[in-house]
Amino acid sequence: MSDKLDKLPEESGPSGGWGSMRGIARVFGDSWPSPDVLRELERQNKPGGLMCSSCAFPKPANYHPFEFCENGAKATLWEMTKSRHTPEFWDDHTVSDLMDWSDHELEKTGRLTAPMRYDRATDRYVEVSWDEAFSEIGSILKGLPKQEVVFYSSGHAGLEASYLWALMARAYGNNNLPQSSNMCHETTSVGLKKVIGSSVGTVLWEDLEETDCYFFFGQNPGTNSPRFLHPLKAAKDRGAKIVTFNPVKEQGLVSFVDPQNIRDMATGRETIISDQYHQLKAGSDIAALTGLCKAVIEEDEKAQAQGRSAIIDWDFLKEHAVNYDGFLTFCRTTPWDKITEECGLSEAELRQAADVYIHAEKVIGVYGMGLTQHAHGATNIGMLVNFLALRGNIGRKGAGCCPVRGHSNVQGQRTVGIAEKAKLIPMDKLRELYGFEPPQEDGYHIVDAAQAMMEGKVSAMFSLGGNLVRALPDSERIEEAWPKQKLTVMISTKLNRSHLYPGEVAYILPCLSRSEKDEQETGNQYVSVEDSFSKIHGSLGKSAPASDKLKSELAITCGIAKAACDPNPKLQWDEWVKDYSVVRDLIEATYPDDFRGFNARMNEPGGFWRGNPAHDRIWKTESGKLEFTTPSKLNALGFEDKPGRFRMITMRSNDQFNTTIYGYSDRFRGIEGTRDVLLMNKIDMADLGLEHGDPVVVHGDMDDGVARRKTGLKVITFELPRGTVGGYYPECNLLVPVGLNDELSKTPGSKGVPVRIEKA
Repeated sequence: MSDKLDKLPEESGPSGGWGSMRGIARVFGDSWPSPDVLRELERQNKPGGLMCSSCAFPKPANYHPFEFCENGAKATLWEMTKSRHTPEFWDDHTVSDLMDWSDHELEKTGRLTAPMRYDRATDRYVEVSWDEAFSEIGSILKGLPKQEVVFYSSGHAGLEASYLWALMARAYGNNNLPQSSNMCHETTSVGLKKVIGSSVGTVLWEDLEETDCYFFFGQNPGTNSPRFLHPLKAAKDRGAKIVTFNPVKEQGLVSFVDPQNIRDMATGRETIISDQYHQLKAGSDIAALTGLCKAVIEEDEKAQAQGRSAIIDWDFLKEHAVNYDGFLTFCRTTPWDKITEECGLSEAELRQAADVYIHAEKVIGVYGMGLTQHAHGATNIGMLVNFLALRGNIGRKGAGCCPVRGHSNVQGQRTVGIAEKAKLIPMDKLRELYGFEPPQEDGYHIVDAAQAMMEGKVSAMFSLGGNLVRALPDSERIEEAWPKQKLTVMISTKLNRSHLYPGEVAYILPCLSRSEKDEQETGNQYVSVEDSFSKIHGSLGKSAPASDKLKSELAITCGIAKAACDPNPKLQWDEWVKDYSVVRDLIEATYPDDFRGFNARMNEPGGFWRGNPAHDRIWKTESGKLEFTTPSKLNALGFEDKPGRFRMITMRSNDQFNTTIYGYSDRFRGIEGTRDVLLMNKIDMADLGLEHGDPVVVHGDMDDGVARRKTGLKVITFELPRGTVGGYYPECNLLVPVGLNDELSKTPGSKGVPVRIEKA
């Protein structure tokens, strides 16, 4: 490994191209999927086909011959493996034996094939029948305090199962419905809604086709949404400009070779994506955006003094915005040296970026978790909206705010009721439709649930997908608290780390994947998802199930609900399993404005749009207008800088999706064969007396009385701003304090973690 480390980072090359082909081929060879996989890939992300189970990037009406990306292909290959994790696996292994296995090795045991219960006497999982599982789960639930039970969902399950999952929780008696967005884009749901009145982005596919400029902040399409690279290439082909702000030089925003263009593949011709790429310090986007806005304001003042047309869209501000005077004053009075000191960029660089903005007619602001996962993430989002609003770049064609979501239905689950806040749910509709009194008390956000679990206040955790033990911040403390619960129930397709920390009673309930046939009494069932542009799509699996003992996520939900909830003739759990279209009718009855004609419109090319008032400049805010944000500080961190303290960002590799690790190739960053590395600026390394390849210990530095320590890492030289270091998620989650989260949304601050570093 030492010789290999000496060569890291390797030359990465462009995104896409033959590198993508090799990446897909490697996972194909590693997973040995069913022969059906080629048919499923051909249908992927097309009307009436299979909707990708990876990211939530939109599906165009005018699709390519192959409408999947490298990571989407990997997700489909990974779930369609021919490997099977049967109950017989446990004849040769105990849970304790698996503690040293990597996340990759655990998933490589294959698709789960039968429901299993943990047997504490033998430290093994043993097969049980579905009836046994539902009966015991229901019996235990009926004896627990209702507020101590949590119903988590990962963002994968379709709208139908998600709607019933939320209904089950409320019929049981609580709103403890945390979701994976709590850990990533909850900042969008709360922060964006505060300033524009919408909890989702304002752009549509047509806007991507019209824009002449993108500004990217903290989003990495090469790894997290590779299909985005096609509209970016199209934009560059028509002369659009792209300006990127990110602490890490991400290859997807540097250059791209289109795998579907024969000439590009034959010649290696690259499309240069970013015209400007600014590597700012982690957590300093507020400062950078302040500088951009300050430059725009100064140019506007010059233009007006010289009798030229205004730069700022004053008509838009006067008609559509409030609180902008205070923000303009803040920008004018904040000195340039304070801005540049905080973000690490020069005044000239910020003015250069602002000049692109000033001369663009239609600008889209794109962001990801680089903005949301901070202690002041909502302020980050407010600042981006300020920037766009200065020139009226929201609510018109070719312009707008574009958050890029993660999991394939993470946004849709929120739309159909998976939310811990009672005010977000039409409780009157639930009362009318189902004849029970829904709980009115707010439930647990995932950070609240984690904290309560560590305090012994959570008795049962249900997980509709996911790998929470691995995904949550403060993961070592979670590992200690998780097994103390009375009941843990995991609905899963493969073995993962969370299964190794069973509660007093623990079940693994295996479910169908999205690519598999879901045969019920009325035939093979469609499910549906919502993408990042608020478009709804139907999805139909056609491959044979991995086992005849699998149930769908919806059927498992109904089985648990029937066993745990009080009898109610209006809660027809058995009937709903027979025909999912009936569930879609219920969704439409509950949310008529969003889902008008749901069943009839589900397979429209490009999906059907459920609407967004902010897209049409209708602001559902307290003031009825777009609300400017004036920041209280120039960074989004939840701590102060001090000597020896670094800002750590946790990152995903090109070879993973969330906690699922497909392999050990992060080719876009040139990291091959390992994830146990800390990326660091060479000058910072020299200051600490470190050399490339040295083993290091990373200490949490939150000053909250909790000792956090990550060992087993080796430091490698990497092009990062001084004071910023990078490590892989989820391995570095143990360094992220559960109490370090956004002040409005509680989203964990995983992109700005205080750490100290020492040689091991």
